[in-house]
Amino acid sequence: MWSKSYSKKVKGIKASQVWKVWSNVDEWHTWQKDTDYAKLDGPFQAGSTFILKPKGGPKVRIEIVEAHENQGFVDLTRFPLARMYGSHQFVEKNGELEMTTTMSVEGPLAFLWRKIVAEDVANGLEAQTEWLIQKAANAK
Repeated sequence: MWSKSYSKKVKGIKASQVWKVWSNVDEWHTWQKDTDYAKLDGPFQAGSTFILKPKGGPKVRIEIVEAHENQGFVDLTRFPLARMYGSHQFVEKNGELEMTTTMSVEGPLAFLWRKIVAEDVANGLEAQTEWLIQKAANAK
């Protein structure tokens, strides 16, 4: 299995603000500059799915496998003979909010999907986190 994480601590933002932004999947394109659109099928909870269309890429169906309000969520993208997980966690401690995103790929063809998709996603985590911070700061 391959994985890569990005983490950042910020002040002045609450976990509830980050949750409000992340759980509003249909509006991701307004703050994720690499996303054409996303459309959630049902409530933001484990078992629900959404369609994500990245700029310059094909649309994919992603499943929410865990969702814990104001704490984080895990999503799953299934590829032929591989699975890619995105773990998005946020923890308030000592007046700061720590946001951590970890991308991981497992399965017999993980090495291939790592090169085709996961490395690009992981390399964009810092920018995505900055966009998230900007959007969450306005989500009071």
